Amino acid sequence: MNEQSTGTGAGQVPDSGRVALITGASRGIGYGIAQAFVARGDRVCITGRGEDTLKEAVERLGADRVVAIAGKAHDEAHQAAAVERTMEAFGRVDFLVNNAGTNPVYSPIAELDLNVARKVYETNVISALGFAQQTYRAWQKEHGGAIVNIASVAGLAPSPFIGAYGMSKAAMVNLTLQLAHEFAPGVRVNAIAPAVVKTKFAEALYEGREAEAAAAYPLARLGVPEDIGGAAAFLTSDQSDWITGQTLVVDGGIFLNAGVH
Repeated sequence: MNEQSTGTGAGQVPDSGRVALITGASRGIGYGIAQAFVARGDRVCITGRGEDTLKEAVERLGADRVVAIAGKAHDEAHQAAAVERTMEAFGRVDFLVNNAGTNPVYSPIAELDLNVARKVYETNVISALGFAQQTYRAWQKEHGGAIVNIASVAGLAPSPFIGAYGMSKAAMVNLTLQLAHEFAPGVRVNAIAPAVVKTKFAEALYEGREAEAAAAYPLARLGVPEDIGGAAAFLTSDQSDWITGQTLVVDGGIFLNAGVH
């Protein structure tokens, strides 16, 4: 693509010539990542389940830089359609961010409905693998690129009452390792493991008790989507060109409290 400047709501930003596909990006962490990519000049395709929320997100991000496609992340037809939409709109797909996820249940692991566990894995892990396969075949195998998988600190330590989610995010970390090994040297694959980020998705973890929840963090606040957006922008930048197979913990220092007190 030719170098050009277009409006993004924050002044004129030069076109980076790079293109990203970000799943689950109509709001929350995915939207924060899309904001960071658009701000540096990328063109972006975002996915999500709701047509209306996607349309609103495109309008806020800038329809000159962003397109959207609605569907369920675990649907293979949707995965193929999302990659096809990105290629049709922008002619390439340099970056994939697997952010779409679900956590439909809060319960002790002994009481976990196995069908719910299967749904969590299908949405959080298998869909990420499917999108990675699709983007790899469509562009990255021949031209290179980078993939970022959004994992969680819940996948790195026991997470009471969100065990299915934590297990799926641990699988996401291992998926990152497998993809990084097999897609090298042309495609770098890394993961981000956030702690609690202030989104609708995570409200149950802090709603009505945010000050109490934030007090546990050495940096004295919960995360915001922009924190994860900055990390994803770094892991898809030239500055991270010698980093692959890693999981970047973005947690406000909460893991520092895991030692002996």
